[in-house]
Amino acid sequence: MTQELIDLRKSILEGRYADALAIVDELEGMSKQAILRNVQAYLRILLIHLIKNQVEQRLTGSWANSIRNSIREIKKLNIKDNKTSYYLNLDEWENLIEEEVIEDAIADASEEVINGKFSRSQLSAMLDKSQILTTATSLLALTYTYSPKDLPAIMDDYLTQLAGGEDWINREK
Repeated sequence: MTQELIDLRKSILEGRYADALAIVDELEGMSKQAILRNVQAYLRILLIHLIKNQVEQRLTGSWANSIRNSIREIKKLNIKDNKTSYYLNLDEWENLIEEEVIEDAIADASEEVINGKFSRSQLSAMLDKSQILTTATSLLALTYTYSPKDLPAIMDDYLTQLAGGEDWINREK
């Protein structure tokens, strides 16, 4: 990015505004890609914990925190600086999860579910992926509706609906 900034400065100083605008477009694209990579990292963490929850039929405090934190971080990353639009719209999550994230999440989760008992392919075969997708997109939808301040409390309500969620919330009290 440093070279791009040097080139941008030089283009402006030399009055080559079309070149400068092309560099600005390139920088914007690089920034968006970096944000999307960060969103995908948090999305993978979210999916790993939803997978563990589905297979093990329980919810630990650590898993609940990871799910909650992933959703909060995705909310922060996904909203553009103008605070009125998003990098990823609500209708884009399903495709992103299916095409780019879920298989990596399954591979990572296979190391953690029941202490690594299942290979990636075994775990993949036993999952109800459509349920994981539905749960993930429902949680992600909350980021478009609730403020960062209200989101943790709303998340708690959703987490109680997961397998073991009632036991988890009762331990929290």
